[in-house]
Amino acid sequence: MSKKGRFHLSGRHSIFDRFAGAITRLAGSPGAFASALGIVVVWALSGPSLGFSETWQLVINTGTTIVTFLMVFLIQQSQNKDSMALHIKLNELIAS
Repeated sequence: MSKKGRFHLSGRHSIFDRFAGAITRLAGSPGAFASALGIVVVWALSGPSLGFSETWQLVINTGTTIVTFLMVFLIQQSQNKDSMALHIKLNELIAS
């Protein structure tokens, strides 16, 4: 395997590693949940005044699709890093 395809779990992490970790922690916080709930409540309450139009529905569908699409990559990156760290620790235990 080339060096580009390997995970490096030293003291230095790439900008994407740090970004993904920060966003993953933030997305799992109570504040993020409260914000998402607030957005959905505001969207739902705006339905009657907008006539429950197709555009009204499209706003929430598009927003959730974009957020889900991006979060899949961030969460997968975090899981890959955690999995690699676990394999390294298991290999050290087996070797000793």
